[in-house]
Amino acid sequence: MTTRWLTPEEQRAWRAYLAAARLLDDAIDRNLQQAAGMPHLFYSVLANLSEAAGRRLRMTDLAETLKITRSRLTYAVTRLERDGLVRREDCPTDKRSSLAVLTDDGMAVLERTAPGHVETVRATLFDRLTPEQVGQLEEICTGVAHGLQDEDAKPGTDDVPWRRRSSCSGPPPEDS
Repeated sequence: MTTRWLTPEEQRAWRAYLAAARLLDDAIDRNLQQAAGMPHLFYSVLANLSEAAGRRLRMTDLAETLKITRSRLTYAVTRLERDGLVRREDCPTDKRSSLAVLTDDGMAVLERTAPGHVETVRATLFDRLTPEQVGQLEEICTGVAHGLQDEDAKPGTDDVPWRRRSSCSGPPPEDS
């Protein structure tokens, strides 16, 4: 099989993407660490719970929304729980699952932090783009995301992050 090396144009685009993604992640993370003492992932957990009915989601659904492993989500929720921003409840319809619930304190932190977060996202990304480029960015990212997600994957496969199990030995963790 012959390696399909990147063209010079593709190599420049790839490196530009990597630089931009890393710089954006760093800027957003630094802002959230200063404003709320939390990384972007923790903020994303709070934001997604705030948009959910009853400010609660099944942990597996939240992991899927965030595109992260269940073990990474469990770690984040445990830390947020310790700070009183999230709590867990048993799922009334599935005894194997639990719900992550945004507390009033968590909502207050989110409401206090959101304006600065939005300003950081705007200043670091959207203020640098034309309206046409915003549409192109959405189209490109949506196409890449759809291509990477195997929508026909069966539960329990390792095709997408939120279905992956921890790499530690022993029985697989329950749906936290």
